[in-house]
Amino acid sequence: MDRGITVNWLKLLNYTVLLAVLLYFGRSLFVPFSFALLISFLLYPVCKWLELRGLPRWGAIAVCLLSLLVLMGGLTWVLIRQVVRFGKEWPMLYEKLQKTWHKLSAYLEHQLDIDAPRQTQWLESMLSDAGTTVFNLLQNVLYTSVVSVVLLLLIPIYVALLLYYREQLAEALYSLFPKDSHQNIRTILRETITTYYDFIKGMALVYLIVGVLNSLGLFLLGIPHAIFFGVVASVLTFIPYVGISIGAILPMTVAWITYDSVWYPAGVVIVFAAVQYLEANLIFPWAVSYRLQVNMLFTLLAIVAGGILWGASGMILFVPFLAILKLIADKYEGMKPVSLLLGTGVTKNKKPEKRAHQDTP
Repeated sequence: MDRGITVNWLKLLNYTVLLAVLLYFGRSLFVPFSFALLISFLLYPVCKWLELRGLPRWGAIAVCLLSLLVLMGGLTWVLIRQVVRFGKEWPMLYEKLQKTWHKLSAYLEHQLDIDAPRQTQWLESMLSDAGTTVFNLLQNVLYTSVVSVVLLLLIPIYVALLLYYREQLAEALYSLFPKDSHQNIRTILRETITTYYDFIKGMALVYLIVGVLNSLGLFLLGIPHAIFFGVVASVLTFIPYVGISIGAILPMTVAWITYDSVWYPAGVVIVFAAVQYLEANLIFPWAVSYRLQVNMLFTLLAIVAGGILWGASGMILFVPFLAILKLIADKYEGMKPVSLLLGTGVTKNKKPEKRAHQDTP
């Protein structure tokens, strides 16, 4: 029996390594397709609703994609406008940063007996290392940007094709399983799409409310570019605990340089901590009707694994894929061990099913 268990674990390890290698070397194919698959999950209920009201399938798909592009374009325009305004005020911030450096230099010289030549040498060394790092980073960003443009062109095409051929794809999926389990697979697929749609719709509302509260708090403190910093911090909350800390660094720095006081950075911390508390205890439970209960350990493991295999895209994609795996495991009795492994140990009353009358693709 021990030999059988060992063989099973070795098979699982082999499959895991094979899957990781396949995902890593096939990321140029899988990353845009994964984004397209998740977007098609989000657009399917809207597309189906438009089709039921007489709109042709291609027309419904076009309306959904155009609406999504307009929304994303509007958000991008707002962020770019904030970045441009921040760039115009950079000379003033740079001047204040120089004054802060002079004060720090005087402190190092008088209190720690580190003279100006040694400080200059250290600073030049750090700037040289930073320049090399930034140059390499710019090269990577440029390459990634070119690749991203190609991927961004592919994603809408993949989404349109997934939505258009959804019946054929669903039938192909059913054919992989025994005939007596087709109804169960159909139910799991319908509930996965419906629940994921509701979850992402709720999360979008959470990000919107958190972004507004962050921006309002920073604005009341008098922090420059409050909208930009508030929205960025809101988006970064998809990384548990760490994201809000990363989002707070830049507005804290700008507050300190602008007002030359520790009270304003402290105010930024208080604002973000208060909003984070409201998000976790009030906004999220209210906005997200069904919480995908995945424990924090595997959420962080998914983020790290996604970053290793697919970079920033993987950090975004692996968390919803893990949540979908947990959702399927909850519905499928044969995956009960996976459900228990990924779960939080908290049992909640299930929400009554909605839109059960809709056809499954």
